[in-house]
Amino acid sequence: MLLEGKNAVIYGAGGAIGGAVARAFAGEGARVFLTGRTRAKLDVVAEEIHSAGGAAEAAEVDALDEQAVDEHADAVAAQGGLDISFNLIAHGDVHGTPMAEMRPDDYARPVETAVRTTFLTSRAAARHMIRQRSGVILAFGGSGDPMRDYYLGGTQVAFEAIESMRRQLAAELGPYGVRVVTLRTGGVPETIPTGGDGRAEIVGGIESQTMTGRAATLEDVGNVAAFVASDRARTMTAATANISAGALVD
Repeated sequence: MLLEGKNAVIYGAGGAIGGAVARAFAGEGARVFLTGRTRAKLDVVAEEIHSAGGAAEAAEVDALDEQAVDEHADAVAAQGGLDISFNLIAHGDVHGTPMAEMRPDDYARPVETAVRTTFLTSRAAARHMIRQRSGVILAFGGSGDPMRDYYLGGTQVAFEAIESMRRQLAAELGPYGVRVVTLRTGGVPETIPTGGDGRAEIVGGIESQTMTGRAATLEDVGNVAAFVASDRARTMTAATANISAGALVD
């Protein structure tokens, strides 16, 4: 198993991507610590993991709350170390409104949220990983490049902010044996709400941008995350894992 004996914290584990990553990590032997603001969603993921024979613990943690993040990280580290940290919380993005018509708060919200939560959770993990002289911090993003056919508000700026932080973290933490990597997709169709107006068009747009005619699935995201978090990817840091099927060209 790729992650046997590892302790992994997943922020936003009640969401579609967070849940997929949690199941993949647990399937590879990690003990996963599921966090989020809605306990009921976390319990569903935890039960799925338990049913499959995995180990999971759920806790309500607001990943924007400094004290809550630090206390939870300390509690995990006390149970054998904190080996993997992956922040997958939602950023409060507002899509569909042209920038020329957006309210300032709606534009800035995802940027402010992404910067604060990524800093808090990365800092909490780094403090323990530095002492351990090992660990992996994962981030999730997309392309910060302009997209003419979509109104994405502050989303692209938020992605760029995460990438800037990832680059600096990798440089500062590398000497301690800590790796920092971003997973990038061109969009995961399964995360688009069903029944909504324009869903088929959005999914078609995501798939049409790929080189293979298919976009990443939730299972794909989980599997790649598990590999990147494992010791088999020990030389991978200050980098992005591009799982966009060619939609994002580095």
